[in-house]
Amino acid sequence: MSTVRLFHVSDLHFGRPAVPAQIDAIEAHIQAERYDIVAISGDVSQRSRAGEFQRAAAFIRDARKVSRVLCVPGNHDVAWWESPLHLRGTDRLYTRYRQYVDAELEPVLRAPGVTVVGLNTSQGVNRRTLTWNMRDISIIGDLRKSQIERARREFEASPAGDARVIVMHHNPVKGELSQRHGLKHTKQILGAFAQIGTDLVLCGHDHQEAIHYVEHTRKGTVISTAGTVSNRSRGGRPSSVNVITITAREIHIVTHIWSSDDQAFTPGPSKCFARSSHDSA
Repeated sequence: MSTVRLFHVSDLHFGRPAVPAQIDAIEAHIQAERYDIVAISGDVSQRSRAGEFQRAAAFIRDARKVSRVLCVPGNHDVAWWESPLHLRGTDRLYTRYRQYVDAELEPVLRAPGVTVVGLNTSQGVNRRTLTWNMRDISIIGDLRKSQIERARREFEASPAGDARVIVMHHNPVKGELSQRHGLKHTKQILGAFAQIGTDLVLCGHDHQEAIHYVEHTRKGTVISTAGTVSNRSRGGRPSSVNVITITAREIHIVTHIWSSDDQAFTPGPSKCFARSSHDSA
């Protein structure tokens, strides 16, 4: 298979939390590096406002000049108050996101050597994600069996040897600082990802960068959690993005961390994982 280079960014929060110098640096970096794929794992807005989405759309439009781009919505991109508990359906939750960012909530991108499937975990306030903690309203993510089944079909239709990548917003691995999962039913979902042969999951939401390898009896899965690019970092950590290289044999992830001295994202911690076979999936 061909070597695939991905740029993974999340939680840009266009609007008041956005940091112009960091956005400018990312835009320049993407133009210079010309990645095969730019993956944005949600929260491109802060309050699901038209102006925020318009700025996100401009960011995506510029990235598409040199790279293929896939974006999924995050919980901040969902106007959950328009239909709490989905009492008025779900379409109105995504009106502005669809208008300005992408009409497709779960896009699929195929490039030489890789199939990337977007899954929408940001579904507003619904009975499946309610908890006793009021702070969790609209924050917790969810995935349904039908979504995972769709990802399986997309992967099975891909060429043999293609890397299988899922992009979603909510983190399925507990954050080091938050000590919280962003997603409900994480154990079952990670098991299902392994069963459909997922090599790599790109997510965000936690505002803390992380790289994990989740062991499973059928197949291990690499989890790339991108930090935020905004002033909403967790625990005073700097903004960060992940740069990923996929070959036939391995997945290599380098976290690039914002340097206020250099006014740039500079390479930081990295991890490399051997790819496992899809034969048992």
